[in-house]
Amino acid sequence: MRVEIWSDIACPWCYVGKARFEKALREFPHRDEVEVVHRSFELDPGRAKDDVQPVITMLTEKYGMSPAQAEAGEDNLGAQAAAEGLDYRTRGRDHGSTFDMHRLLHLAKEHGRQERLLDLLYRANFADERSVFDDDERLVELAVAAGLAEEGVRAVLADPRAYADEVRADEREAAQLGANGVPFFVLDRTYGVSGAQPAEVFARALAQAYGERTPLRPVGSAADGSTDGADACGPDGCAVPQR
Repeated sequence: MRVEIWSDIACPWCYVGKARFEKALREFPHRDEVEVVHRSFELDPGRAKDDVQPVITMLTEKYGMSPAQAEAGEDNLGAQAAAEGLDYRTRGRDHGSTFDMHRLLHLAKEHGRQERLLDLLYRANFADERSVFDDDERLVELAVAAGLAEEGVRAVLADPRAYADEVRADEREAAQLGANGVPFFVLDRTYGVSGAQPAEVFARALAQAYGERTPLRPVGSAADGSTDGADACGPDGCAVPQR
């Protein structure tokens, strides 16, 4: 069974959702038969590589939040991440283009190192002090740490066309499947799970999708199976529950 996950490195709910999905997968009896493929989705497509700004500033300018609202949202996301055993810096992070990171993830996929690189990129963005934006040397370090050859990594970063078509193809496919936010999980092209759902929702989706071949339909935590209100990042921002 194949699970495809559309996500963006700049998306905090993708970071949290990945951990929740992996928790469910570890307990899934047929986990050794599950292939996980990560696909590209930019929350800020077209953003210039050198257009980097603090996350709090981005939230206030792009989504109309007050600084206090933006900081409260980051604090809440930090708590959600901590509940999954993840480190999360609620202050001092940057926001920028993730296009080059997605291109490198496609390179890593060819070498069987996609999962490792994604984990390193998530941690670098959400937990480390050094920014991953507008810093090719930082991306080279992370890609090499994931097991990629430095020469190949530098070649991709030097050529903006390298793997660009693969990134755009992923994004077009997401749109065709109806995904307008991330994380978005597609299980064996049978079930779709939108947002950073609880681990038990992912567990139920894995069980339902295993061995089935039916049209894509949503699986959620609501009584009717819908995913409305699930925590996700989209064009209108990253939903943060007020708890």
